[in-house]
Amino acid sequence: MITDDKNDDTDSESSLKLLDYEPTADDFLEEALAGLRKSQKTLPCKFFYDERGSKLFDRICELDEYYVTRTEIGIMNKYAGEMAEAIGPDSLIVEYGSGSATKTRILLEHLQSPAGCVLVDISREHLLRVASGMAGEFPEVEILPVCANFTEPFELPETKKNAARAVGYFPGSTIGNFVPEEAKRLLGNIAEVCGEGGGLLIGADLKKDVQLLEAAYDDSAGVTAAFNLNLLTRMNRELDADFEVDRFRFRSFYNEEKGRVESYLVSGSAQTVHVGGEEFRFEKDETIHTENSHKYSHDDFAALAAETGFRVENVWMDENRMFSVQFLSVA
Repeated sequence: MITDDKNDDTDSESSLKLLDYEPTADDFLEEALAGLRKSQKTLPCKFFYDERGSKLFDRICELDEYYVTRTEIGIMNKYAGEMAEAIGPDSLIVEYGSGSATKTRILLEHLQSPAGCVLVDISREHLLRVASGMAGEFPEVEILPVCANFTEPFELPETKKNAARAVGYFPGSTIGNFVPEEAKRLLGNIAEVCGEGGGLLIGADLKKDVQLLEAAYDDSAGVTAAFNLNLLTRMNRELDADFEVDRFRFRSFYNEEKGRVESYLVSGSAQTVHVGGEEFRFEKDETIHTENSHKYSHDDFAALAAETGFRVENVWMDENRMFSVQFLSVA
């Protein structure tokens, strides 16, 4: 949930104008409590990304088992020129969940006179650091950071240069984190933000060998486990929780029926945890569902796009057909 009042601020170090919709501690607590009260306990994966969580995710992206990032970067390096041509000149790029914006840099190097680049991320400090670096690398492009939960509506910042069109950029297969109804709602929001004549460049991970999928989401070095467990540490720090983090372990697996990798935190013993003044009882081996990572066939994704106001115009893939980057236009 995004706070009602936006804060238009200028960061003193970077001199970047920040549009700040950062979720409050009350928002975090409300969503965490709602998830923990369910029979299948859940926690919202969007709150993975505090400063440490963002750094851990960057480490995940560098792991040998995690094929997603290097495969998508390979596609971007090979086809970014074609993607830029599909986007067109003088476009405003709006990246949803910008993280470290590695792939955005590749895209900006090929775009013709972009009207600006809006970086939307929930981790404020990480966002400002990345936006400051990009402003130095691309002085000719107006870099506009927006701290927000991008699953909720937010206003786009004003740009100095008039844009020919708005094009969303949603890399990294993040769309897979959303169950179908949530994905439809989010893509519908993006179509509304981009408006008539707008577009969306989006990464969509494809269905593949189960062993490859499960290794990618539960790496041998335990970085993905640390990434998930850090959510409990953050709750202890920010929500007056008392999780004993070492009494939980991480587990993930591919659910073939639902076409997704599911991630969980598992209680190692019977225990009681307090969050925001409420008490939650865990049985031994009881789970907290933290994240889904849906995988698509081409037909699946085309159908999803069609239901949300988009049509697929172009699809680029790696030679092994593991991952796709797709350009959608507002129908």
